[in-house]
Amino acid sequence: MRRAAFWQGYRDCAPFIAVVVPFSMLFGVVARDAGLDILQVMAMSVLVIAGASQFTALALLQEQAPVFVALAAALAVNLRMALYSAALVPHVGHAPLGTRALMAYLMVDQAYAVAVKTYEDQPRMSRDDKVAYYFGVMALICPFWYGCTLLGAVIGEAIPPQLTLDFAAPVCFIAITAPLLRSLPHILAAAVSVLCAILFAGFPSGLGLIAAAIVAMLVGAQAELALRRRNLRSAP
Repeated sequence: MRRAAFWQGYRDCAPFIAVVVPFSMLFGVVARDAGLDILQVMAMSVLVIAGASQFTALALLQEQAPVFVALAAALAVNLRMALYSAALVPHVGHAPLGTRALMAYLMVDQAYAVAVKTYEDQPRMSRDDKVAYYFGVMALICPFWYGCTLLGAVIGEAIPPQLTLDFAAPVCFIAITAPLLRSLPHILAAAVSVLCAILFAGFPSGLGLIAAAIVAMLVGAQAELALRRRNLRSAP
């Protein structure tokens, strides 16, 4: 069964390759344009394996921001991974420490979105199958991320300007987020995050995104609490 779960995860994540390829290539191109050599580009991609934080750190370094500011901003952007981990603990928290460490390293937005949706849709999936499914998801994503980052770094200058890859990042996050908006609190949190990100766009060093995320989480949590209170009052 574990082998079947692995290959199910592999297949379920296949649609995301359409955005992972240009997204990772874009990082390779931008990193080379920023002055990083190929070894530095690949080291950053392999060690961090988180596109949003990689772009954040790179943008701040290009603006001559202090290194500690770039690192802090990248870590702040990646704080969502802590929330992902907490949500996955009931499903894969039983795994050995080494396995969980590897899962934490491999975690990306696509892996979380696909895995948690499947776990919720298939509550009878065994714990071992859940671990195998997760690794099946990542077995497809990671090689493309590494390989296409290298491809972008090597041939980036040969890509014509009219074939820009900038569309990849927003398309990727839309594809991840949209299937997870299943309730009113989810929708409110998403709407507030968009509105606040626009309102806070003038904040320095990417702090606007952090502030928008905090406000959105508070709104979503309050909406969830309000719905629970209403349900308790209406219960017989």
